[in-house]
Amino acid sequence: MNTGSVTPAGSRRENSGGSPTGKLNGAQRKAIVAGTIGNTVEWVGWALYSIFAKIIADEFFPKGNGAVALLSTLAVFAVGFVMRPVGAAVLGAYADRRGRKKGMALTVALMAGAGFIIAITPSYETIGVLSPLLLLIARLVQGFSAGGEFGSSSAFLVESAARGRRAFAGSWQQVSVAGGVLIASLLGTLTTSMLSDETLHSWGWRVAFIFGGLLGLVGLWLRVSVEDTQSFTQAQGSGRTRTNPVKAMFVEHPAATLRVVGITIAGTLTYYIWVNYLPTYANLTTGIPLKTALLSQTLCLIIFVIALPFAGLLSDRIGRKPTMAGFAGGFVVLAWPLLHLLHNNFLSLFLVQLVGMLMILGYSANCAVIMAEQFPAEVRATGIALPYALAVALFGGTAPYVTTWLHESGHSDMLWIYVAAAALISLVVYLTMPETKDKEFH
Repeated sequence: MNTGSVTPAGSRRENSGGSPTGKLNGAQRKAIVAGTIGNTVEWVGWALYSIFAKIIADEFFPKGNGAVALLSTLAVFAVGFVMRPVGAAVLGAYADRRGRKKGMALTVALMAGAGFIIAITPSYETIGVLSPLLLLIARLVQGFSAGGEFGSSSAFLVESAARGRRAFAGSWQQVSVAGGVLIASLLGTLTTSMLSDETLHSWGWRVAFIFGGLLGLVGLWLRVSVEDTQSFTQAQGSGRTRTNPVKAMFVEHPAATLRVVGITIAGTLTYYIWVNYLPTYANLTTGIPLKTALLSQTLCLIIFVIALPFAGLLSDRIGRKPTMAGFAGGFVVLAWPLLHLLHNNFLSLFLVQLVGMLMILGYSANCAVIMAEQFPAEVRATGIALPYALAVALFGGTAPYVTTWLHESGHSDMLWIYVAAAALISLVVYLTMPETKDKEFH
């Protein structure tokens, strides 16, 4: 073991995993800030796609049938999720073998590069079928990147925390995801409000993607400037790192792997409907202007981001199970009334979004920490990333497509059943899983 690299990490995280006070020291706070900012700028590029879905449909697919073009765009959105398990397996294993820092640097570089490709790809009218093909390739790269990002960044943040603040530290992973969506939403609100429809379709949306790519380069710089975690350096130094973390995860931790899938089902489905896609869905189903829907999303996201760390502190105080069960049980009971309150006015959309996002706090504040607490350091990034990515690909990536299909086929009134059923499955998992708030961490 290279003691020159371990000593700073150890001193930087001297309370990690065993602080009796649960307080974060200065070095731990610095690591969390660096990890959060880097993760935020990566998710801008990912979120911009769903925000500009209708415009992308007009630009990258043949004109004539708007609904078909939008469904094609959402199919590309869903196909991007197919690469998330591949990215989770490859990049998660890379982070377990080579370190969280190197894994996070690679993911943000891939996300930024793909965003630039989307920004500069000509429209269907200009280059024909090459346009949606390049869009598909870029989205596959983004899916590959996103698949590895969650495991690497979650492991980094939770391993950087004091024992009694693991959920608080892990909540910043979702603060950064929501922060990325918020920045993307602000970009969407500004461009749709300040530019004419013609200018927006011509080049305005492309500026947002270029800006997102530039932010990704900032994230890359931040990530190469931090040190790795003590948990990883100790696992590496003691020879506990595995040559095949994916195999080790399935063979040695099958129950934890299945548990992560169950934990994720309701969280990813409700997150992608409420946090990402609801403005487009409300525009389709009620006719509310997209800029009005994006304004509602932006305001709700601000509240959501501010509340997330406090939800993490609550989990550190009362436990993972009650806070997550509150989230899932809330959607079992409230899915029907919330979706039936959606009308063509700002107030109804704002209330529906806000109540949904406040319930999602119970999942988002816990998901990084509860998954990290299932696995030891030598397979932690893979154990978080791969089963999570599989569940996200099946339930999160398809959520916008299924939601739009239900509307186009005249079955919008059935969406609440889809949401409530997913919430019920995860509720059973939350109520039967072991509490890990006070679990020893290494």
